[in-house]
Amino acid sequence: MKEIIENQTRIILNSIADGVFTVDKDWKITSFNRAAIKITGISKKEAIGRYCWEVFKASICEQRCSLRQTIESGNSIVNQPIFIVNSKGERIPVSISTAILRDKRGKVIGGVETFRDLSVIEQLRKELTSQYSFLDIISKNKEMRRLFEMLEIISDSDTTVLIEGESGTGKELFAKAIHSLSHRKNGPMITVNCGALPDTLLESELFGYKEGAFTDAKKDKPGRLAMAENGTLFLDEIGDISQLLQVRLLRVLQDKVYEPLGATKSEKANVRVVSATNKNLEGMVKKGFFRDDLYYRINVVKLVLPPLRNRKEDIPLLVEKFVNKYSKLSGKEIYGLSPEAMSILMAYNYPGNIRELENIIEYATVLCKNSLITIKNLPENLLRAPDRNNKIVNKETNKKVFSIETIEKDIILETLKKNNWNRKKTATQMGIHPSTLWRKIKRLNLRVPNLNGRSKK
Repeated sequence: MKEIIENQTRIILNSIADGVFTVDKDWKITSFNRAAIKITGISKKEAIGRYCWEVFKASICEQRCSLRQTIESGNSIVNQPIFIVNSKGERIPVSISTAILRDKRGKVIGGVETFRDLSVIEQLRKELTSQYSFLDIISKNKEMRRLFEMLEIISDSDTTVLIEGESGTGKELFAKAIHSLSHRKNGPMITVNCGALPDTLLESELFGYKEGAFTDAKKDKPGRLAMAENGTLFLDEIGDISQLLQVRLLRVLQDKVYEPLGATKSEKANVRVVSATNKNLEGMVKKGFFRDDLYYRINVVKLVLPPLRNRKEDIPLLVEKFVNKYSKLSGKEIYGLSPEAMSILMAYNYPGNIRELENIIEYATVLCKNSLITIKNLPENLLRAPDRNNKIVNKETNKKVFSIETIEKDIILETLKKNNWNRKKTATQMGIHPSTLWRKIKRLNLRVPNLNGRSKK
């Protein structure tokens, strides 16, 4: 009877698509099914009797072994994403689940781990992400996609371009894209932050100087205009330059010539000028702070970048990009955010835009000790948004207590209200599935109008 049961178990394990292996209390493999052989490239004969970390090579084996955590804590792990290395040395994305093995008397005799090959899913995810990528810029927002089309049209000309947008919206990335797509791509792209230098230094940085132009000018120094020859000059925060410099820059754009400090003759400037600002230059022109003739020269083509709060559908894509970046830099295996953490990121308005989101993910990556970033890894300011009411109050200190459940309730209710209680739109904006949103509404006992999220527009 025992042989029949064992044979049936073997047949069942070999018929499933997930890899399965078991270990004894000494961490030596006692069984290894057909899918495990296929995924790892290691035969059953090679695997049986060896330590699991010798066969199932993964980054978590040395310090954060999931099977060891399960056996020591008694808590199973379900669908944890990791990478393993197969017999060919290739990294394979898998999700693992663990459980304890016990005998008839309940004594622990080992553990079992199942793992699912996610290679196809990972490939599809990469292909989907690439559809929303334009050079180093990622977006599926309609306005951003329109700007991508504009970039392709304008990049191959020498037309001056003005990029407007709030701080942190990616103006420099757009400038780099314009340069990379242009016929000047083999030339240099030189960046000048006009807001970071005082006038005197900015003038010498832009135009350079000749030996003897002032006391410390011991030899000629080329300016950024000369360095950008045959390439692109990117003037960031152009709204901060003085009226005097505006006049000198206007001559460069009109006549394509300039004089270094102390020079007796003009030099030619074969450069394309791309400018950027987070200020309202048109308003500055009306108030007399910015020359109208210079404004019209730099504003031949204007690209206005939307703030992140107006393109929240891009947050999951950007989060994935930053998680990959900072998990690699920190040497950690972090694969994403918990649904609750993602909900908080989707609800936040980002006054610092994409730069702020990147800083949040870098911070969370430093604090994260597992494979998923959770609410407790996020900065406190995200959990203390000023527009959230009805918080729990500590009677002893009379201070508001921001529990995770309270925060989650607020986020869901706020997002539902913004979308006129449309559950489908709310779920999309929060980056979760509509069924997940419905479960959260039920679990948190939220009172919402009885509207059909699919039919109400």
